[in-house]
Amino acid sequence: QVQPVESGGGLVQAGGSLRLSCAASGRTFGSYAMGWFRQAPGKEREFVAAINWSGDRTVYADSVKGRFTISRANAKNTVYLQIESLKPEDTAVYYCAAKFRGPGTDLRGAYDYWGQGTQVTVSS
Repeated sequence: QVQPVESGGGLVQAGGSLRLSCAASGRTFGSYAMGWFRQAPGKEREFVAAINWSGDRTVYADSVKGRFTISRANAKNTVYLQIESLKPEDTAVYYCAAKFRGPGTDLRGAYDYWGQGTQVTVSS
């Protein structure tokens, strides 16, 4: 099993960029597809991006395509989310999740382990 721990959130101005990291404990990190989700106040948690175990396949929500990039470094047990051209509507708690085997997916229920989240706040 793995335990994801997110970091890198903060307060940024609109138009800025941010890189979120998710470090996952456990020796089987390479067996997991990883995903990023976010939850804004008063809204449901929504899919942002996912990546398969090897890093050669990625999936993005339409709302973030072209601005968000997911990547991973298996040697470091870490997955990243690079966010460019931040908008106030990107303000949310960002969660990292791990899915044992198989491809990354936008299905929240498919993920086995979740982190505690990191807050991203974008000021206009």
